[in-house]
Amino acid sequence: MIPKGKKRGHTSSHKRRGPAWKPNGGRPLCVLHRQRRGGEKKRPSLDGKLQAFALFACLSPPSRPVPSPRQEQRACEIRSRRRIRMANGGVCLSCSALVCALVFLTVDGDFVDITYVASAVAKGAVCLDGSPPAYHLARGFGSGVNSWLVHFEGGGWCSNVTTCLQRKRTRLGSSKQMAKQIAFSGILSNTPDYNPDFYNWNKVKVRYCDGSSFTGDVEKVDPATKLHYRGARVWQAVMDDLLAKGMNSANNALISGCSAGGLTSILHCDRFRDLFPVDTKVKCLSDAGFFINEKDIAGVEYIAAFFNGVATTHGSAKNLPSACTSRLSPGMCFFPQNEVKQIQTPLFILNAAYDSWQVRNILVPGFADPHGFRDDFLKALKEQGTPSTRGLFINSCFVHCQSETQETWFASGSPMLETKTIADAVGDWFYDRNPFQKIDCPYPCDSTCHNRIYDDPSEA
Repeated sequence: MIPKGKKRGHTSSHKRRGPAWKPNGGRPLCVLHRQRRGGEKKRPSLDGKLQAFALFACLSPPSRPVPSPRQEQRACEIRSRRRIRMANGGVCLSCSALVCALVFLTVDGDFVDITYVASAVAKGAVCLDGSPPAYHLARGFGSGVNSWLVHFEGGGWCSNVTTCLQRKRTRLGSSKQMAKQIAFSGILSNTPDYNPDFYNWNKVKVRYCDGSSFTGDVEKVDPATKLHYRGARVWQAVMDDLLAKGMNSANNALISGCSAGGLTSILHCDRFRDLFPVDTKVKCLSDAGFFINEKDIAGVEYIAAFFNGVATTHGSAKNLPSACTSRLSPGMCFFPQNEVKQIQTPLFILNAAYDSWQVRNILVPGFADPHGFRDDFLKALKEQGTPSTRGLFINSCFVHCQSETQETWFASGSPMLETKTIADAVGDWFYDRNPFQKIDCPYPCDSTCHNRIYDDPSEA
């Protein structure tokens, strides 16, 4: 219970707050402006509550403490060219790669080289375009040398030949299009000030290039499209490569992911557990991966039909948990509300109750009722029960993915629930220091939120 008159998240007694950070002299880096495009159909206005979220996202006060300049550069590089559509057609733009370079020219970052799993090609474990799978590995050190964090990239899904062909030409369908280096921040940071519990672990970011949350496996390749639906083989090939590089000797192992990668963590949670000896501590973290089977404003089950398309196109049925497919159609098994009860491995669910991607892309832009979505989300979540091994951090922010960026993972202005940051909560849960199962009060009670509206459906 928060004392009367005391704002959530503002406490002087909490010992593990991240460092203060005020980039650009404390002025907000995002810029709100009107977007005008010739011939573009004007989107309907957002409703009042959603509009308030949008304005808060871009116009947060300069006094809000945020992470260090070093981490801002990382986050900025990662989010370069990302468009964040704001209320009434406005857009909040994160800085482009060029602006990042100019603003943070003297600030270094922890950039990690790409590793291609060339041996996977012979096994048919390839991206949509037939290129080899890839990941980025930062080696552990000190006490973390035998601990492994495997984090799966997000990026939506493709549900038919047309959308998979489009995806094939991007980094989400081809390792040929991927950056040779990426910055590690948030849960992947190697600095104890920014990542207290996992900074010295072996940290892996698995690149996403199949469009099925690593569940697809179709043997035949259409000679016309040359599309390879091999996500499940990619998952296994990457795991085999990491096991050969020392992960088989892990004392601690955590699979995590953001959005479609968060769904990957749920779908493959028990399979990941099975890779290790029984005495290895293995747990799973899903960030923004709890997608719910929600009807849109017209009463149509759009997302259910979409996941049916994903399952059919990619041949996912045989790689989804059998405890679900024995009861439901493969498409329905992409919804965690149909999966989580059967998962045996300890699972932490990190999600915003007002998940911005789901509100914008499932419930129809401009008309969704955020509070109604929260009610349905919490109902689906609570139906899964709360075993003692389960972790929950469900805040009332309008955001999607909070573990990868420093400002939301661990910093002086990070989101908090009952004086704990996300990093604190996940660390306490993983190491069994303290259980953490907290659900925030409804918007707008939480002053620690970092709210963002993402326009691009591939942000999932």
